[in-house]
Amino acid sequence: MTEQTLGRLAEESWTRFDDHDSMFYEDVWHRSHALAERARRMCGGFAEAGIRPGDRVVVMMANSPEVPLIYQALWAAGAVVTPVVFLVAPDELRHILRDSEATAIVTSPELVENVRAADVKIPIYVDTGELERADERGAVARDPGDLAALMYTGGTTGKAKGVMLSHHGLWHVAKDVFEMSHQEGKNRALLPVPLSHAYGLIVTVASLHATEPQQAVLMRWFEPKAFLRLAAEQRVQYGTVVPTMLQLLLAEPLEEHPLPDLAFLTCGAAPLGRDVLEEFERRMPGTQILEGYGLTETSVVTTFNPPGRRKAGSVGLPLGGYSITVRDNEGEAMEIGDVGEICVSGDSLMLGYWGEQEADPEGTALVGKELRTGDIGCVDDDGYLYIVDRKKDLIIRGGFNVFPRDVEDALNRHPEVVLSGVVGRPEPRVGEEVVAFVQLKEGAAVTAEELIEWARDRVGRVKYPREVRFVDSVPVTSVLKLDRKALRTMLD
Repeated sequence: MTEQTLGRLAEESWTRFDDHDSMFYEDVWHRSHALAERARRMCGGFAEAGIRPGDRVVVMMANSPEVPLIYQALWAAGAVVTPVVFLVAPDELRHILRDSEATAIVTSPELVENVRAADVKIPIYVDTGELERADERGAVARDPGDLAALMYTGGTTGKAKGVMLSHHGLWHVAKDVFEMSHQEGKNRALLPVPLSHAYGLIVTVASLHATEPQQAVLMRWFEPKAFLRLAAEQRVQYGTVVPTMLQLLLAEPLEEHPLPDLAFLTCGAAPLGRDVLEEFERRMPGTQILEGYGLTETSVVTTFNPPGRRKAGSVGLPLGGYSITVRDNEGEAMEIGDVGEICVSGDSLMLGYWGEQEADPEGTALVGKELRTGDIGCVDDDGYLYIVDRKKDLIIRGGFNVFPRDVEDALNRHPEVVLSGVVGRPEPRVGEEVVAFVQLKEGAAVTAEELIEWARDRVGRVKYPREVRFVDSVPVTSVLKLDRKALRTMLD
C-alpha cells in the first residue's frame, strides 16, 4: 500500500470491503457502511463549523463508536487530533487547551460540566449529532510530513507536554503493527484500552490498514468480569491489554471462563512481569501474550513480538523503520546483553515537542535524530529487546540499585496480592528506603511482615521492601499504568 495521509487512508478504508458488522458496543452491532457515512458527515460538519487544516481539535470522550469516527473525520478534514483522557482534571484540561491553542473540543454529555469547569472559550460539540447533519465530504489534501496528532504526555510527573506526531510516522508504525500482529482469519478483537490514550490511537490507525473485514468489540472502559463475559459471548479472537489488566484478570476465577477462541492478547504501555505472563497463559491455555514496547514519542510502538516468534520476557523486535542502541551514562554504545539506556532512531519518531520544548517530564529527549527514552534495558543476540525499568524510577539504597519492577514482580506473585507499587522514600542513613503499597485480594489474611519476608526470599537482602503499606487500591493512570507520582504523595 502506497503511503497516504491518515485522512486519505481513512477515506480509502470506508469502501474497501462490503458492508458488514463492524463494531459491537453495549449490546449493539454497528454496520461498516453506516459508520463510514457518519464519518463523512462529521468531516463535512467540521468543515462547515470552520475547522481548517492544521487546526487542533481536542477530543475528550470515554470509549464509544463515535471516537474513532471523530478521529477519521478530523484527519479527513485536515485537522490535528488532540485526544484527552476523559478522567483529566479541569486544571489539566485548561492547560492542554491553552497550550495547544485548540479551536474546538468534542465531548459527551456526562463530561460537559468538567469541560466548562476548565473555563473553555472555544466551541464545545456535545456528541456528534450536530456535526452529522452536514453533507458528506471526502478527505482534503495534506502532506505526509504534516502534523496529524498532538498527544499530551507526562501527566503523572508534572505538567503535560504535547508530542507532535506526523501522518507519516503514524501511518508506517500502524502498518507495521498490523502486519506483525495480523493472523489471517482472526479478525474479531476485544478493545478495553482507552482510545484517547496513545495505545488506543495506534490501534485505531492500525485497523485502517486491514486486509480483510475486521470486527471490534469495544468496551467503554475495562472491568475484569465484563472483559471475560464479552470475550466469551462474542467469541473474540484477539485483544489489546496493558499489564495491570492482566494482573486484575488473574484475581478472577479464570478457569471458570474458558476462552477457546482467544488466540492472543497484545500487551504494552508498561513492563509486564514474566511471572504474570506465565501464570496467565497457564490458566488460560491457548491464549498467548504478545508484548510490545514504545513511547508516544516513537509514534507509540517501537518493538513487537511477532506471533510464532515470540520470546517470553522480551518486548520483541524493532519495527521495520526503527533501530535500537543501548547506551551508557556517557552516551557510548554498549555491548549485546549489557544493560543501559534504550535509544531509538528512525524516521517515524515524533516531529518534536509542541512549543519547541526539548524534553518531557519523564526525562525523554530527542538528541539529533535519536530518542533517549529514559528506559533501561538490553538487547540479545537475536535483536530482541528486554526492559528492566524506568531510569527515573530507580531507587538507590545504600549505594545499591533497586529497580521497583523487580520488587513488584515478586510481591505480585504472592497468592493473596492483587497489585503492588514500589517507590523510594528519602532516608538519611541509606539514601532511599524501599516502600511497597499493596492491594490484597478480598478476604486475604497475609501480614506486612509476611510479605516483607516473601519479597526478601525472592529479591535478596538488598532489594526487599523494609516497609509494606496496605491500600484499598493501588493508584493507576487512565490506562491502568502504575501512577508513581500518586504513590510518592502517599509517602507523606
